[in-house]
Amino acid sequence: MTAANTILAERLALLRPLLAEDVALAGADPLANPPAPLPEEVACLTPNAVRKRRDEFAAGRAAAHQAICKLGLPLQPVPVGPDRAPVWPEGVTGSISHTQSCAMAVLARNDAVQGLGIDLEEDTPLKDDLLPAICTPRERDWLRQQDHAGQLAKLIFSAKEAAYKAQYSLSRAYYGFDGMELDIDLSAGSFQAVFTAARPPFARGEAVPGRFVIGAGLIMTVAEVRGRS
Repeated sequence: MTAANTILAERLALLRPLLAEDVALAGADPLANPPAPLPEEVACLTPNAVRKRRDEFAAGRAAAHQAICKLGLPLQPVPVGPDRAPVWPEGVTGSISHTQSCAMAVLARNDAVQGLGIDLEEDTPLKDDLLPAICTPRERDWLRQQDHAGQLAKLIFSAKEAAYKAQYSLSRAYYGFDGMELDIDLSAGSFQAVFTAARPPFARGEAVPGRFVIGAGLIMTVAEVRGRS
């Protein structure tokens, strides 16, 4: 096993326990010559996309293809919709995330899971000048009481990204980082992303639950929406 495959396997092993058994998880390395996307997917890239963007996109689609097969479905393309979100095969919901060194996809049948979100971030501190845009005043108060505040600010960013993706398949609503406020349980590795305003079908005060793990150079977050018809 190459060093790249070893760290990818380590990252997948860290994230797998955060997900229920009915959620498929797969990953790929953008730096390890990922397989070419399917033609319908390549058509979604802009003609002037740089090599880095093409490799990350290819790795994300490779992970998505693996997840589709893990659910026992035939391989199908995952193009990009007009809203820039992945267009999943009928009957499933999922999410893709990538960094410069890793791509992962999660996928589940939508009769059990109505929304899924995953986000990967390099384990580096969030830049201070981004704090007001990412974190609410209450979240910034919480950060001031924590060790490694920069890392935890990046965790807030990642968790909001995962929760946004999970809710988007139902709400189709765009909003900023102030649209959710986090309650984080560091000891349990979990969070609740609470809506600060109504985003039908979600009410103000309703929450999207999620989990996180930090290791192998990444901050990794996942969120799920279940129990909605």
